Amino acid sequence: MSDYIKIYEVGPRDGLQNERVLINTAQKQQLVDGLVQAGLQHIELTSYVHPKYVPQMADADEMMRYANTQYGRTPIQFIGLVLNQRGYDRALASGCRAMAFGVAVSETFSQENTRMSSAQALQITSDLLAQARRDGIWSRVYLMTAWVCPFEGPINRWRTIGLAERIWELGVDELAIADTIGHAHPLEVGSLMEELGRRLDMNRLAVHLHDTQAIGLANAVTALQAGVRIFDSSIGGLGGCPFAPGAAGNLATEDLVHLCAKMGIGTGVDFGQLWEIVYELEKWVQRPIGGRIRAWWESLCATKPELYQISD
Repeated sequence: MSDYIKIYEVGPRDGLQNERVLINTAQKQQLVDGLVQAGLQHIELTSYVHPKYVPQMADADEMMRYANTQYGRTPIQFIGLVLNQRGYDRALASGCRAMAFGVAVSETFSQENTRMSSAQALQITSDLLAQARRDGIWSRVYLMTAWVCPFEGPINRWRTIGLAERIWELGVDELAIADTIGHAHPLEVGSLMEELGRRLDMNRLAVHLHDTQAIGLANAVTALQAGVRIFDSSIGGLGGCPFAPGAAGNLATEDLVHLCAKMGIGTGVDFGQLWEIVYELEKWVQRPIGGRIRAWWESLCATKPELYQISD
């Protein structure tokens, strides 16, 4: 197994989309700059959705153009979330070269989230993936409500596995298995990822975890043990879906980086730099944020900061 993981940072998109206080474009650009300086290489930048439904993402086109202008000559990957043809066309026009799409296992959640049935979402995703291959666009698909749905409850694992295999056959670069509301427990996370790893290519499987019930890190550990090496996380633990009741923040990037450091797994991320971003973000969202490691980290910084530094 690899001793290095890929962190897929979702803070600018999933992290901000549900925030009450509107974050302006200049602040988002500052956030992106900070994430890049901290060493993050894969950043989900925005989503191409109607601003009526997700006002925080109204500047999607401007944000993608900014990222391309500032970092277009670097290997840093900026991803835009796309859920329909109009979103795809917008993303392409703004210079987006990596796109994420979504299909839900839960029929009810699919209707609430995209106003489409799961079958319709799968067909649209199939069409968009074909266009992405034609246009040379890197692609990812979120398999949402893979373990638990906020409306239907626990999801039968074979429904998830069957849909994952159908998506895989469409030809996707990366498939993210999502605990959309953070209600999955470690044993089922580990067992599902092991099963999927036997059927698909584990090197292209990711997990998208939320920390709703304070077991996000435990779920990450069992995913690691199953062989997963791509993890979604959000700076400051920000996040939540406007269409998923009970979906609290994502697994915090700073918690994930710390966990990996303790286990001898590299991330390429500067832990101290992450906290500079967290403290600035906290002013913007006007509420306390930060991973579960925050109290320990601040107590250490106040006493003997030289004893513990995380970077690689």
